Amino acid sequence: MASFIEAYQRIQFATNTRTQIELANVLEIRQSSISDAKRRNSIPSDWYMKLFEKFGLSPDWLRHGVGPMYLRTEQGYKPQDLPATGMTTEPVHYGDPAAKSTMVTVYSMHCRPQDGEDRIPELSAVGKLSLPSSFAGPDVLVLRMNAHNMSPTMQRGAYFGVDTTDARPLSGSVFVLQDAHEGLLVRRVFLDSDRERYLLRSDAEGHPESTAPAGELAGRIMGRVSWVMQELA
Repeated sequence: MASFIEAYQRIQFATNTRTQIELANVLEIRQSSISDAKRRNSIPSDWYMKLFEKFGLSPDWLRHGVGPMYLRTEQGYKPQDLPATGMTTEPVHYGDPAAKSTMVTVYSMHCRPQDGEDRIPELSAVGKLSLPSSFAGPDVLVLRMNAHNMSPTMQRGAYFGVDTTDARPLSGSVFVLQDAHEGLLVRRVFLDSDRERYLLRSDAEGHPESTAPAGELAGRIMGRVSWVMQELA
């Protein structure tokens, strides 16, 4: 039988908690439930399930200290024994969003621009991508770059996230714009000196600059490019 104290210490270590109150908040239970478990010298099985479902922590590692500390839930539950030398991966705090992955849908930039006030056109899915949770979110759309005009900042084939809550033009930032002829475009935006229009520029040399009236640009912006993932050339 697994040692209660050792398993409890592993739970505290994995969740970066020091007090019963902190751990109760993580497990979404009352503090008295932790006191009861200590008195019974038995950790409830639903604690392991909660930690597995919420943070991807391995029940085997929590109970016995064997196998990987984290499991990739989308690949199933695959416990394994540790080598004699101990853990093969460096432990990290469960709360670090970069340590947890999220599976997201990747969309094509080819689309029909939306009429009316809806800034988000109907998009076609082209695949899936596993991302750090800090890169994903309900308001982030993931697209795949289909042109060379933003090289070297964004190579063709790069994956990039679009924050659809950020549609306010800001000079120097990179935005995804709807175009009546080409679908979605990626451009760096600058307010012209006369403050009546915006300059839309590519990062790659040799691509022509275009303009948009200041009062119309916001209606064309789908969102700001917040991150890029690509191979180095």
